[in-house]
Amino acid sequence: MKYKFSRKQLAIPYGIFLLLFVILPLLVVIFYAFTDENGQVSFTNFIAFFQSGKTVGTLVYSIVIAVVTTVICLLIAYPTAYVLAKAGLRSGQALLLLFVLPMWINFTLRITALKEILTLIEGNLAFHPFANTILCMVYDFLPFMIMPLYNTLTKLDDSYVEAAQDLGAKKVHVFLRVILPLSVPGIVSGVTMVFLPSMTNYVVLDMVYNSTYIMGSLIGSYFSAYDWHNGSVISIILLLIICVITMFSNRYADEESDGRVGALK
Repeated sequence: MKYKFSRKQLAIPYGIFLLLFVILPLLVVIFYAFTDENGQVSFTNFIAFFQSGKTVGTLVYSIVIAVVTTVICLLIAYPTAYVLAKAGLRSGQALLLLFVLPMWINFTLRITALKEILTLIEGNLAFHPFANTILCMVYDFLPFMIMPLYNTLTKLDDSYVEAAQDLGAKKVHVFLRVILPLSVPGIVSGVTMVFLPSMTNYVVLDMVYNSTYIMGSLIGSYFSAYDWHNGSVISIILLLIICVITMFSNRYADEESDGRVGALK
């Protein structure tokens, strides 16, 4: 007689993994964030974060880098994904693979290679460290924007486009009122996948011009100095920002997609 596992039993390994590697570490971070050096409950660490020009400036700088990186990735990825998805290219999948292929190479090797290229051309073109950072960020995160856009656009129902064209809509209006609204879920997914990691990715700044002026690097510097309290505070603040952005983006994507489809119908 074969024994059949229930869904609850199959979920036990996942529950153990979740407890050991997600819940317990998060509880440790929360404990250090809301306690002082004596182990007493305190909000001093949070107050000190927002009173310090260094930490607030680092947060603002990180958000600026993330926004610029995300916008540039979106501007490049959308037409690229649209051409690959709708141009009827037989080699569309192969071309898509070319954008994804660099992700198979070690991250530090890719950034090191790009840094060497920038070093070679800086004799003729003077790049600002901020521009170098954005360029490396875009190079690293561009595939994460292309993939969700490509998946969304390939699933787009062409009957909506044909109906709009039959009604006399121009190509610009078809794109703005039909294609773009229906691709909002892919845009939101891509923006989330690029914005959140680019706001905390400190490896690029460290490798490009040895800077620690970003949230992820600031967290690392605190923990390296065994200052778990301030490091945990910044981690909690970033976690809250990520949760808010994720909740807002998911809700906006669902409402926007449902509203546009309903309007088209």
